Amino acid sequence: MRPKVVITGMGVVSALGIGAEANLSALLRGESGVCAVRYLPTEHREFPVGEVPMSGEELRQRLSLPPGIYSRTHLLGVLALREALEHSKLLQQNALALISGTTVGGMDVTEHYFPAPQPADRDIHDCGASTNEIADYFGCFEYTMTTSTACSSAMNALIMGKLLIESGERDIVVAGGSEALSLFHLNGFKSLMILDRERCRPFDQTRAGLNLGEGAAYLVLESETSALQRGAEILGVLSGGGNACDAHHQTASSEDGEGAYLAMTQAVSDAGVSPSDIGYVNAHGTGTPNNDASESAALRRVFGEKLPPVSSTKSYTGHTTSASGSIEAVFCLLAMREGFLPYQSEYQNFDEQCIVPVSGKECQRVSLHHVMCNAFGFGGNDSSIILSRYE
Repeated sequence: MRPKVVITGMGVVSALGIGAEANLSALLRGESGVCAVRYLPTEHREFPVGEVPMSGEELRQRLSLPPGIYSRTHLLGVLALREALEHSKLLQQNALALISGTTVGGMDVTEHYFPAPQPADRDIHDCGASTNEIADYFGCFEYTMTTSTACSSAMNALIMGKLLIESGERDIVVAGGSEALSLFHLNGFKSLMILDRERCRPFDQTRAGLNLGEGAAYLVLESETSALQRGAEILGVLSGGGNACDAHHQTASSEDGEGAYLAMTQAVSDAGVSPSDIGYVNAHGTGTPNNDASESAALRRVFGEKLPPVSSTKSYTGHTTSASGSIEAVFCLLAMREGFLPYQSEYQNFDEQCIVPVSGKECQRVSLHHVMCNAFGFGGNDSSIILSRYE
């Protein structure tokens, strides 16, 4: 019988603030962190973004790092990971494993040096280097792994961590992701013509694209036996995970949402629950016409006429791309702990192609036992997890 994978720590940094409680407070109030560009040195200031509300220098000082040039991917990751380790009382633990998802990596530092030659002793853009820099800050990780599957990266890190524990390879794995905004990032999405000049409106008929965001989040995953032996607080269970790649298109989702459908059904099956047991779905919900229609089709295929409450939190944080899966997993844990449904205050116009998300002007209070969280990446690399209340 495979071990139960429980969650004993969480840390998050997003446009809503630093730490889980700051993010929770903003979600409960319905206050978005998406606004005009403040820190990214871009000429395209017409596009709102979800930036973490601290400059790179402020982040460096908060972490007591020596003066120098640091990637925000590195700095944001350290902040989120420190909270997760503190929460789980593992800061003094040795020989831990870290799995971190990112795609942009240290590109913002590469852009700082460009077009001048980069330092010969450092491969700044390498995604694995970002993970190692985050791990080196703590000195307690003997094992690191980087997942880089675009917007499903952090969620795939969580799924990989779950598999390592279930296989008996590890008792504790810290998993999640970190992603910072960069010019490469913004200009790449602009070239796809899927950035909205206003705050994004997932599933709304007037939706016109996404807002980019940045942030980081990590969960401490642990076998139930290990957690009980340590006397750790158990926040929830990572009960199911699914990943599928439909390879429909480099960037577009299929009309019937095949990859998303497969990922969600795998996650439900892996959790040993039925679709009717799911009390809330945190959708990928980017606000692009293609994604929201495709995800809606997949949700209808999975749940039929009994669709649970669904919402996207990307209008709060922007689309944090590779970090989105772990950031939104933290939001799901907070929703279970506090008993509420994250809502979309900007939703107004029904679209027959799309599901109707949870909307309004205040949070609905509910009791949640199983929630689904989706993260879908370019190339059809789609992932879904089920988080459950610990009984």
